[in-house]
Parts: sequence; C-alpha cells; structure tokens
Amino acid sequence: MIIFASRNQAGTVKKRKMSVPLLSDEFTPLSDNMKYGFDNEKYVRIQSEHIKERIRQFGDKLYLELGGKLFDDNHASRVLPGFEPDSKLKMLQQLSDSSEIIIVISAVDIEKNKVRQDLGITYDADVLRLKAEFENRGFTVSSVVITHYNGQVSADSYRARLERLGVRTYFHYTIEGYPFNVSLIDSEEGFGRNDYVETSKPLVIVTAPGPGSGKMAVCLSQLYQEHKRGIEAGYAKFETFPVWNLPLKHPVNIAYEAATADLNDINMVDPFHMGAYGTTAVNYNRDIEIFPVLDSLFEGIYGHNPYKSPTDMGVNMVGYCIYDDDVCRNAAKDEIIRRYYTALCKLADGMCNDNEVSKIALLMKQAGISTDDRRTTTAARERKENTGQESSAIELADGTIITASSSPLLGPSAALIINATKHLAGIPHSTKLIPQKMIEPIQRTKTSFLHGKNPRLHTDEVLVALSMESTMDENCEKALSMLPLLDGCQVHSTVMLSEVDRKIFKKLGVGVTCDPVQKL
Repeated sequence: MIIFASRNQAGTVKKRKMSVPLLSDEFTPLSDNMKYGFDNEKYVRIQSEHIKERIRQFGDKLYLELGGKLFDDNHASRVLPGFEPDSKLKMLQQLSDSSEIIIVISAVDIEKNKVRQDLGITYDADVLRLKAEFENRGFTVSSVVITHYNGQVSADSYRARLERLGVRTYFHYTIEGYPFNVSLIDSEEGFGRNDYVETSKPLVIVTAPGPGSGKMAVCLSQLYQEHKRGIEAGYAKFETFPVWNLPLKHPVNIAYEAATADLNDINMVDPFHMGAYGTTAVNYNRDIEIFPVLDSLFEGIYGHNPYKSPTDMGVNMVGYCIYDDDVCRNAAKDEIIRRYYTALCKLADGMCNDNEVSKIALLMKQAGISTDDRRTTTAARERKENTGQESSAIELADGTIITASSSPLLGPSAALIINATKHLAGIPHSTKLIPQKMIEPIQRTKTSFLHGKNPRLHTDEVLVALSMESTMDENCEKALSMLPLLDGCQVHSTVMLSEVDRKIFKKLGVGVTCDPVQKL
C-alpha cells in the first residue's frame, strides 16, 4: 500500500492507504506547498544583538567558538525548515571589519583523510575551500591551527603545504588526560606548550570543517596564552545544536545526536545550569566535561568565572525563532531516518562500525519513528515489490510522490528524474522523451568500448541526452526547465546509488536515502 495524504477543512493532514496500479508513477499531491516552521529573519536579528552584547561583556578580545557550519549549514536547514544555510554568515558579516577567523583542523582527521559527507571532500581540502569562501565574503582568515598534534608526518606535510600558500599555521598538542586533568591542562606543560596564535582583531571567530576538531580547546588555550601576555580576553560559544531551551528528547535535539553519532556526542541536561538556576537546559557531554577547565581558567584570569554553566557560554537564540513546532518536529524525524540510512550504507561500504548504526536506531526509538515514516521509503519499496525491479521514489515540494523502476535502458535514479520532470512539466507519462535509438549507442559504448558491466544510463547520461534532444523536442526542453524544482525534494532508492548518481542528486539539492543493497 502507498500512503497518501489529504487535508480536511481545518487543514489537518490525514493519512489514507490506497492501492495503486502496478506501474503507476503519478500520485495525488497535497493541496499546499512545503511548510516552514522557522523565522529566519527574526533569528538573524536577535542572534546578532545577542552576539554584540556578549562582545561588550569582555574587554580587549573575544574568542567566539563557532559550532556547526558558518555557511552550507544544511543540517540546520533540514531540521528547521525556513532556516537559511548561510544565516550565521550574514550575521557575522556585519562585524567583519572588527573580526578575523581562525580555522581549526585535527591532525587525526588529516591522517585519516576524514571526509565531509555533505560535500564529499576531505577536511584538509575543505580548510582551503573555507578560507577562500570567507575571504570572498570580506572576512580575514588570519591562520590555521592543527590540533591533536603528536608528531604526525601527515600534519607536518600539511603545515608545510599551507605555509607555501602563505597561510600562517600553528600546532596545538595532545594533552594527556584532556579534558579531566585540569591541573595539567592549565599549566605550562598543557596549554602553555601550544603555539601562541597571533591575532589582531577584537573578535576572533574560531571555526572548523566539522565537529570534533578541537575548536573549544583552541579558544581556551588562547585565553591562557593571552593572560600570560597581559591581554584580557573572553570566550563565548555560538552553536546551533543542541537547542538549549527545547526539551532533551525533542526531535530537533535527537537529530543532532544522530548527526554526530560517529563522535558519540550525547545530549544531556546541564547539571551546572540546574544547580545554579534550578531550571532545565540542554547541552551535550563534551561541553559539560570541559566546563571545569573553563571554570579554572577564568578563576585564574579574572578571579571569578562569569559563566555559571556551560549553557551560559552559548549565544543560541534558535529556540526563540521556531513558530511551528510540528513542522520542525516532522522535519527532524525525517532527518533522523536519513542519518540512519546514511549509517547503514557507510556500514555496507566498511566506513563505520555497528555502534554508529545501533546508536541511531536507538535514537529512532526515542523519537517514536521507524523507516516507514519516510514516505519515499514506503513508496520505493512497494514499487520494487510490485515490479520485481530495483526502484526509487521522490517526494516533491507539494507532497506528490513519484516512483520509477530500473529497466533494460535506465537505472532507477535516471528513470526517476525523467518521471519527475515530466510530471512537473505536465507531460503525459506515456510520452517518451529520449528515443531508444539514442540510448542504445550510448549503452554499446559503455559496455563494448569502456568495458562497463551495467548498460543502463545513469542520471548524468540521461541529462546529457535530454539536453541534446531539447534543441529539437519541446517536451525535452520543458522537462529540463523543471530541474530547479527538485531542489529540497526527498528521494529513496532500494539500491545504493553510484557515485555519479549521488553527485547529481546533490547538485540538484535533492536529499537521498538508500537501502544498504549492493550497487547496480
């Protein structure tokens, strides 16, 4: 059965089950477009005000740890529909004249060639991308700090590469017992051993390609080093997740745990906040663990700690900008499922262990969801059951579900793009956009000359063929013009996609999940 959605007069979504014809590709859409639940304009305004207030709180310099991504924050935009991926950047651009950026990367991630999953590039390559992006937007990137350094040859080579490019680069060393050995950390053998990062602006933004890079440790080390030099400096944390004033088990916060399952981050009630104020606030284990270090540092620098809890360190106004909680809850639940499928496919490729999958499975139970709650999953699997072929499904912005199956000519992803663009363009499903006589020579080239085993066309090959036909066929031109409407849509495939198909969907802005089944 396929789950359809309809709305009653009050606008409430009701689900109903309907049988569909064996090869049906068109479904009844919802009556309205994609829903939003987050006020981005309000967020930019009040978050900016809050950061400026925090800067005024300290004297000569503020180190602002930037959690998450400064731009391309696609996780936030998925779980908070309405959040713009570059919102943080727009806020901080107002302070670009008085700020500089330090980019942090872990020597461990360099050595492991860790990949940023949303972009498909390694962290060391992303440092250079981030530097270029920041500078193109008017920011000053003053240096790169390589953390967790312990003599790794790969880190030495990377530092040499950066310095050849004119980038000032510093080492921060692994400290035994971090973050619990406070007496060692707050000493000349701890933070005192690190390179002192030279800065010149009153606001220093500390960011990284991804989590676990050691941004907070860099900030705290700099507080120690600045104090030695007679410079009064402060620290604050600008992080979107977990959202401190949402419940611990709110789906938006659970989605953050799913996103960081490889780091084993755990959302927790902040015990320091509860002790100081008697109220509940949500934080995560690493911030809570490091708080005694920060407390000790501030005691040494100021004689007192201006923060009573790790939650106090943050400048996070996200929770005040959610205006439709149901929309954000549903989006977050879909994100948890998406992360689960990603982990399953990573496990199938040998890129993670069972622990990551098991943790996200547990988080799904906490959120009260299963894979069946992702509409495209149900539709793709039913299509496969009905046809006996690997299948895929896409949910369009208006709620329409389109399905497709593999055939001797096309893979399921390529067929899905054809079916979806035809639907959006109002082209009858029976209309053939690409003639078989055009597909067959491409297949012969793939198998006979390029020695490929799979003759079916992938998404890139179908789009090239459509482009060629569009000069002579009005329907092909119409179908191609619909591609921008796929941005933000969701897809599920019953088979793991090829690298080519994954990249095409990513470029189109489509969110994809796959069953952990061997690629075609």
